[in-house]
Amino acid sequence: MKSVDWNINQDLEEILNGARKAFKSLDGANIFLTGGTGFIGKWLLDSVFYANNKLNLNITVTVLTRNSKAFLSNFPHFKSYPSVSYITGDIRDLKDVDGEYTHLVHAATDASAYLNENDPKKMFDTIIQGTQCALDFAKEKSIKHTLFLSSGAIYGQQPWEMERVNEDWFGSLDCLNPKNTYSEAKRAAEMLCSIYGKQFGLNISVARIFSLLGPYLPLDSHFAAGNFINNAINSKPIVVNGNGLPCRSYLYVADLTVWLWNMLAFAKSGKVYNVGSDESISISELAERVSNVLGDGDYQILSREEKGWNPGRYVPDTTLITSELGVKRMVSLDEAIIKTAIWNGWKN
Repeated sequence: MKSVDWNINQDLEEILNGARKAFKSLDGANIFLTGGTGFIGKWLLDSVFYANNKLNLNITVTVLTRNSKAFLSNFPHFKSYPSVSYITGDIRDLKDVDGEYTHLVHAATDASAYLNENDPKKMFDTIIQGTQCALDFAKEKSIKHTLFLSSGAIYGQQPWEMERVNEDWFGSLDCLNPKNTYSEAKRAAEMLCSIYGKQFGLNISVARIFSLLGPYLPLDSHFAAGNFINNAINSKPIVVNGNGLPCRSYLYVADLTVWLWNMLAFAKSGKVYNVGSDESISISELAERVSNVLGDGDYQILSREEKGWNPGRYVPDTTLITSELGVKRMVSLDEAIIKTAIWNGWKN
């Protein structure tokens, strides 16, 4: 693998190029952001600060967070963003939040394999109650546009014969299986969005986000790609615990950020878009790819029974968003792997 010279400012410049019209249309907006200290939220903050500086804009963002001091201690560069402010609070209680806002991005969620396995009720309650509070907040503040970050998990297990799932498919969830708690909660949250749109006239669009890669992604979580990259950059063997057959796809987070800004600026009310890569890859192929890109090409498949929530396909059809909003995937899977690795200390 040839040496790659990369830094995050290059990605921020690409985001600016891909979302320039969106940023300009949002000039003067005051955005309320939940989940702003998470993986996706950090990219929204980095990119809006970059756009404000480069285009001389005035887009302000207020971030709801449980602990802003801890966040700014761990990521001190966010202290230098004058257009970003923080409110300490919980997404399930927004009654005392002051101020006027034009846009809402609801990205807060409790999504972890641990919660799904050990406290699914907490996960379900946080997603449902949090979404309802966010929508009540949008109604109270007369928000112009709410962007809800949902998940491709709402479709359930994608049939093998369905190469890519589009927005019109109703899904195949099993509502009696607690493994589907996250999926069912996001699905119910989307219903709340539909209800508030119809009953109260709120302008709401929904991004069904699939698997991602990029800086800020926790490599020690339950995501196969992150685990493989983490092992490779630490000279540990890449091991596939299951049979390697499940298929996934991975969108680089800078591309995701372009898509989300365009949705916030231009998506029509009630619109739902799949947001992800349409390039399918099996878990065994992914292990091989990561090993070839970052290591010596060696990996191991243990061929154990698949115990995850979706042992089949998890790949979106993104024709709708690419055709209607004019966005496209710019970063290849290999590039996404390399950039994620470099961010986490890999020396290529």
